[in-house]
Amino acid sequence: MNKDIQAYTDAQSPEDKSICDLLAQHISRNLPATENKIWHAHPVWFLDGNPIVGYSKQKAGIRLMFWSGADFEEEKLNVIGGKFKDASIFYNSVSEIDTDDLKRWLEKARDIQWDYKNLVKRKGVLEPINHKSSAFAHQNCD
Repeated sequence: MNKDIQAYTDAQSPEDKSICDLLAQHISRNLPATENKIWHAHPVWFLDGNPIVGYSKQKAGIRLMFWSGADFEEEKLNVIGGKFKDASIFYNSVSEIDTDDLKRWLEKARDIQWDYKNLVKRKGVLEPINHKSSAFAHQNCD
């Protein structure tokens, strides 16, 4: 694990540390082609420079966020972003993590992506990349 992500994890309470450890292990195992680093103060995994998944400590618990998760059509990813295409779930215990769900979501994170990497260059226009379906239209995020 990236040393900065390990430091982030080690700074959490024992239960939150266990959650972060499990998430980091599964993310790294299921998305081996990704780069990971601390980005905006939280662990984030990138595919070709595009952020796809990360987690953060918030009041409601550890938030696992998928940047393009709103298009995953997953009932448990029910914290939907307002401006972009993100979707999240909160965890307060390791026992809440369904690793089969997590694996499926990570596969979708690889296959269903919106181009956050070039969002500024495109002046707030979010475009789909790497979709297996052509049903995705351009999304203006201004």
